[in-house]
Amino acid sequence: MSDRVQLRPWQHAALERFLSRQQRDFLAVATPGAGKTTYALVAARMVLAERPASVIVVTPTAHLKTQWAAASARLLLHLDPAWSASDGGLPPDMHGIVTTYHQVALNADALRRLAPGAFVILDEVHHGGEDRAWGAALQHAFGVAGRRLSLSGTPFRSDTLAIPFVRYDDGEAVADFEYGYGDALRDGGVVRPVYFPVVGGLMEWAAPNGAVYEASFDDPLRAELANQRLRTALSLEGDWLPGVLSDAVSRLREVRRAQPNAGGLVIATDQVHAHRIGELLRWDFRVDATVVTSDDPAASERIAAFASSESEWLVAVRMVSEGVDIPRLRVGVYATVTTTELFFRQAVGRFVRWESETGVRNQRAWLYVPDDPRLRTWAALLAKQRRHSLARAMSRQSGEWNGHAAVIDDRDLGQLSLFAPLSAVATETVSVSPWHEQLPADWSNGDMAIEVQLAPPPAIAAPPIASVEGQTRRQTKDALRVANAAAARDIARRTGLTHAQVNTELNRRVGLRRIAEATASQLQARLEQAERWLMRT
Repeated sequence: MSDRVQLRPWQHAALERFLSRQQRDFLAVATPGAGKTTYALVAARMVLAERPASVIVVTPTAHLKTQWAAASARLLLHLDPAWSASDGGLPPDMHGIVTTYHQVALNADALRRLAPGAFVILDEVHHGGEDRAWGAALQHAFGVAGRRLSLSGTPFRSDTLAIPFVRYDDGEAVADFEYGYGDALRDGGVVRPVYFPVVGGLMEWAAPNGAVYEASFDDPLRAELANQRLRTALSLEGDWLPGVLSDAVSRLREVRRAQPNAGGLVIATDQVHAHRIGELLRWDFRVDATVVTSDDPAASERIAAFASSESEWLVAVRMVSEGVDIPRLRVGVYATVTTTELFFRQAVGRFVRWESETGVRNQRAWLYVPDDPRLRTWAALLAKQRRHSLARAMSRQSGEWNGHAAVIDDRDLGQLSLFAPLSAVATETVSVSPWHEQLPADWSNGDMAIEVQLAPPPAIAAPPIASVEGQTRRQTKDALRVANAAAARDIARRTGLTHAQVNTELNRRVGLRRIAEATASQLQARLEQAERWLMRT
């Protein structure tokens, strides 16, 4: 790791504003793929050089914890992504931890004990308003923090809950720095232009009341029937979704001629839907397809393996909707009944990240979308930066639209067991991409990077052991813990002592109170003590 880092102009401008303002709370809004993680970690390095403190990063999902830990290690900040409240204090060879919003809600008291004076990074901070209890937990846990840097690519919500640590002016969230998708696209070399082939269709279904309906996406329908129409299109019982998947597979095959590792993503409705799409891709289209769902304990590992491979397709429900970094994604299919603008923007964010290492100049991406009026609207509005508003998107009493389209949470559909899709046929496909026509000729050349001198990282106990290249400190310690556990089992078997007796003695020999608070060097010393003990038995 060099003592210098290359920042994009927006990152440099946001860093200068953050450092100059010296305010306790700062909200940076930047389009997905722009580099918010690097910006936040460099800001942490600069602040902690002047006032050492612990670092706490809060993310929306467990998978993102490992991504943040790996990114911070590249900047010589060692964050523990596996910390739990039962671990107690922070080991002296770690700068801090990475946790999730859900964990904060469960362990606010334990985190408050770590937070006095801390530098807190709230990744995708709008999640803090998902539940009143979550917002209260964030306030309790981090109200004592020294500084709080909030990040978001979509700083608004579809409800009226305020986001913690965010300023509001007349009910609208106020960002301290904004860098929108249109800004990034004009700069070049930051994000990709995304094209939306919106696919029409004619659907027929039996409603829960027994009535049979037939409608195209152009037919005006009340919200309940519009949701049933969309669900019918996305059902694998009809021809609409298989036809769209066929077009997407062909598109990706074409893209892979220029970029052999390019990948595709299908965002499915639920776990059963995801597995059936995976089977369709594998058996009917003869392509590799990895399925990841939230009930899979190895989901994070499977996503990471896909990201670093050359496999063609990934099928997920919500696991890859926000923050997950898979830059090689170039083609997607929006096959979920979730129609909120927030989720749609998050989904699009998976395809926008520019890859400078590929050498590919034309890095357009495509996301196939049902021609549902709500989704069509979000695609057309994506170039326009919007802030979180406390005004309701629609009146629950009247169901009337307030703005461009009604935002319906399709999870609220009732009597789904009585709903039956009968047929769905794709019709015309129209491309919606409101940005690319205005781009300058040299847009893909990229912006000029600005080199920044980094302050030294905060001093912590550095282990005098060799770590595997690319491995975080937590991964090094996990490997040492596994080796220690194996050695303790061997000692117990040979000596007849209990495991508790063996572990207590080994801890005593190296001056450890709790194994969870051990540094890497202490774990190495403990393992050496165990090996000497084994040699004498």
